[in-house]
Amino acid sequence: MPEPAPTVRETWRRRWVRFVGWVEARDWDEGAILMAVGAAIGVSAGLGVVGFYKLIDGAYFVFAKWLGQRVEPLAHAVTLPLITTAGMLAAWALVRHTRTPEGQNVPDVQRAVAKQGGEIPSRPVVIRTIASALTLGSGASAGSEGPVAVLGAATGSAVGRLFELRARWVKILVGCGAAAGIAGAFNAPFAGAFFALEEVLGSFSVGAFSPVVVSSVVGAVTVRSFLGTHPAFAVPTFGETPAFAIVFLFPLLGVACGLVSALYVKAYFGALDIAKRIPGPPAIVPIIGGLITGAIVVASRGLLVGNGHLAIPPEVFGGTAWYLLIALALAKIVCTAVTLGFGGSGGVFTPTLFIGAALGGGIGSVMTSLFPGLPLHPQRWAMVGMAGLVAGAARAPLTAMFMVFELTDDYTIVPALMLVTVLSLYVSRRFVAYGLYDGWLERRGEHLAHGADRRLLERMRASDAMAHDAPTVDVTATLATIAATASRARHSAIPVLEEGRLAGLISYEDIRDALLHRGELASVLLAADLATPVDVVTPGDSLRVALSRMNARAVDAIPVVDSEQDRRYLGVLSRADLLAAYERELAHEI
Repeated sequence: MPEPAPTVRETWRRRWVRFVGWVEARDWDEGAILMAVGAAIGVSAGLGVVGFYKLIDGAYFVFAKWLGQRVEPLAHAVTLPLITTAGMLAAWALVRHTRTPEGQNVPDVQRAVAKQGGEIPSRPVVIRTIASALTLGSGASAGSEGPVAVLGAATGSAVGRLFELRARWVKILVGCGAAAGIAGAFNAPFAGAFFALEEVLGSFSVGAFSPVVVSSVVGAVTVRSFLGTHPAFAVPTFGETPAFAIVFLFPLLGVACGLVSALYVKAYFGALDIAKRIPGPPAIVPIIGGLITGAIVVASRGLLVGNGHLAIPPEVFGGTAWYLLIALALAKIVCTAVTLGFGGSGGVFTPTLFIGAALGGGIGSVMTSLFPGLPLHPQRWAMVGMAGLVAGAARAPLTAMFMVFELTDDYTIVPALMLVTVLSLYVSRRFVAYGLYDGWLERRGEHLAHGADRRLLERMRASDAMAHDAPTVDVTATLATIAATASRARHSAIPVLEEGRLAGLISYEDIRDALLHRGELASVLLAADLATPVDVVTPGDSLRVALSRMNARAVDAIPVVDSEQDRRYLGVLSRADLLAAYERELAHEI
């Protein structure tokens, strides 16, 4: 009996397997392959950004123009809250009736990278994207950049799963998609790359850096070809920032950003809790949320309307009285918390920028009036405030600094930018334990750090991943012996022992330096001369502790001893062995 003809999927899978075998036979560098695939994902994610903005434009036309223009101007104050309510109700109904689970946001992508091998289902992401367009198009307060980052990440995940790539590659491709989405949305490839590395992947490894950067650049270029090369914010550049302002005035903005970031985080999660306690049918929640949001937007005379891409009016950058700007910042917090907590869909990134701009512009106006002789410029304070809020609320300081610098293209802003960002992050952490992203995960029992499940790392011990057979040398070993031992080792450093106790480590760099630059002394050097003190862990220390100590010293291996007092050598724990043990344990949990 003849065998059934293969399906189209099976045919393409066989072709892909043959292609992979052909590539592996040529021993090409995997970095080059990932960069090529990352470029393709950058194009796809960029097109997704353009498509999402067209969806927002369509929803805005239906809600704001088609419906809004059919009422008298005097009745606009009444109809706008109803239009916003209709949009939020439509977004809520779409998510509910398609049984789309909660999430499909940046924290969900972080969880997929840390615990699911980068697997992100496409259908729920598409539905959430449409719901976000409905929410934004009706004038509710949410961000458009979060959804495009998730859409790009889902694109990378889909490509990786379609071609059955290894899990490590899929994770990198998820980061490529997120980077391309953010880069295209802000016309800022630097910011997109660092957002993906800092927030999505939680790692700046060399293997991830190159493909993420390529994808980010391609995503930005793709969007530019459709939407133009105009900057995201039309803010003029100014001269040098006075040193007095950087040292004595901008730290006040950093503290203010940290405090407001903490307030924003608490309001966001507080709205979610309040929405769960509202009695009545479930549909009453988005109705109440739409009415509240619409009423606040009307009271702001339209300044708070969330009608699409980077809806930050020029007035927020310092063209309004300081007390009105502060009021706008607080009102935006309420609008965003209610929109996203009461059934709307969208991101938190753009509202965070709005809040920071209003806060910074308000404080900058105050400082300008107090110090009229200094060229302070409230607009500059508004831009720095944006970075401060992103650092404090999203816990993404590097993304915040690179984004605002790239958007302004102003080198003079950098010292104030760095200072405010660091201070905001510190102050925010003093008042709230988590930010917008990691807080969402913590409320669901997820504890992630640096792209990994922190709870799992805390549960596992150094003894679960350490290598007992790593080559060692005695303190009396000669340089020739050390070099011979290093040739057999698979770790980046050689433990040096004295009567079984750890005396230090010799890195490959130390060995090479001794061989090349010590001249005649190389023949008399002993291991004791080259050994350097190093942090250690004990078998009972958690893998999280071990990873933290490696990161603190920028090393890839750390010795394991019986106790920090006796320091009797037991083995070596490398970063590679740690991550391999983590992946094995994670596979059992999944």
